[in-house]
Amino acid sequence: MSDRDLNTTGRIFDIQRFSVHDGPGIRTIVFLKGCGFRCRWCCNPESQSYEIEEAFQDDKKIVYGKDVTVKEVMEIVAKDRPYYSRSGGGLTLSGGECLLQPEFTLSLLKTAKEMGITTAIESTGNASFDVIERILPYLDLYLMDIKHMNSDKHKEFIGRPNHLVLENAVKISKRAKELIIRVPVIPTFNDTEEEISDIARFAANLSGVKELHLLPYHQFGRDKYQRLGRDYPMGDIATPDKEHMERLRLIGEKSGLKCKIGG
Repeated sequence: MSDRDLNTTGRIFDIQRFSVHDGPGIRTIVFLKGCGFRCRWCCNPESQSYEIEEAFQDDKKIVYGKDVTVKEVMEIVAKDRPYYSRSGGGLTLSGGECLLQPEFTLSLLKTAKEMGITTAIESTGNASFDVIERILPYLDLYLMDIKHMNSDKHKEFIGRPNHLVLENAVKISKRAKELIIRVPVIPTFNDTEEEISDIARFAANLSGVKELHLLPYHQFGRDKYQRLGRDYPMGDIATPDKEHMERLRLIGEKSGLKCKIGG
């Protein structure tokens, strides 16, 4: 592995070890700072700005954001290699949107592969395809969010239209080793049977896509908004109940894809 890759610097806000989400097996998730979307339900509001931020909880200062090298990150990731090999796990890059730090993301993935660690990213695909194309050879699994098929509604709730996301989904599906489509199921935004059906049909027509994951809305990140001095945009909207999620799962499976809740 090259010194250039190891010395590449990026900005993260967390590293989560021993995760069983965002990919198969036991994983280490590296959360990168910065995102081009402003989803109303975002559970990581500290990820949205690339800037290092300060927040306060019970008069205790919390700093969101740290500049690190690939070498520093991979020293932490490498500690859990025995768990990856036993469980089929590995490294997942999340955010924020890791594609907005393309050189850091590329160097992390390249280094992981050179170390024999499997790789995944959790991403919206909202970037130039030139950026995505460079990382695909070093990526074992692309977990891609598709949030809505209607571009106007996408822009209303997220701040940007969905044209680039959908265009990139088609391109990624033809080149990725494995692509799984994930849908955050958000009341008032995309939780009707018609809306999930539209996304499922689109996903089923993507080359090689076999799975659709439905991720129920939750309020786990609500306290972070208060720490950052921001209003929580979703108010008191409740989490979808199990019966509703099961109905949506069955709708998703009508597309021919394996559809599961969570992921």
